[in-house]
Amino acid sequence: MFNVDKPSLHELHSLSQLRRSAFAAVIGLVLIFITIVLPAEYGIDPTSVGRMLGLTEMGEIKQELHDEAEQDHQQNGDSQSLNFMNSVIGIFAGSAHAEELWKDTITFTIEPGDHRETKLAMNKGDHAQYLWTSSGGRINFDLHAHGDTQSKTYEKGRGATEGEGGFVAPFKGEHGWFWRNRDKGKVTITLKINGTYHEVVQ
Repeated sequence: MFNVDKPSLHELHSLSQLRRSAFAAVIGLVLIFITIVLPAEYGIDPTSVGRMLGLTEMGEIKQELHDEAEQDHQQNGDSQSLNFMNSVIGIFAGSAHAEELWKDTITFTIEPGDHRETKLAMNKGDHAQYLWTSSGGRINFDLHAHGDTQSKTYEKGRGATEGEGGFVAPFKGEHGWFWRNRDKGKVTITLKINGTYHEVVQ
């Protein structure tokens, strides 16, 4: 189909010629790297050719931007670490504060149909804050006070599972809760109290 002349032996490159060509190519790549790539990418110009071509300044700008990016990354990392540590410390500090908030924590269980009282011995002007929850069922309660021939009802509830609030004693006496379990199962009450009361009476 096609007639192709086979090259003669003297037309083929010798092994030494191939080696010289490869060596020249390597030398050319090294020179390009030194005179073009190093100045343009890294701002390194050992031959001053890069500066003559305006490549060194470009490389120096690239390096400055790279260094600034690294510094920003490190600062952001330090900031994130600091924020994380502050968050952890805040959680533990908040938990510790919550525990310190309550002067007394009382837990008790009331059988079905049974009742119980929890009172605080207080003088006139004393105050109390409270938080209670029930587990296992609902509870009826009456938060009231009596003493010095006086009485007062602060709050009542039926079928409740939690309560929170505070009060100031209008007179000296016992101020607190009457609990009654009308459910069919046991109800456990956890009561947390803080204030200027003198003692818990049960």
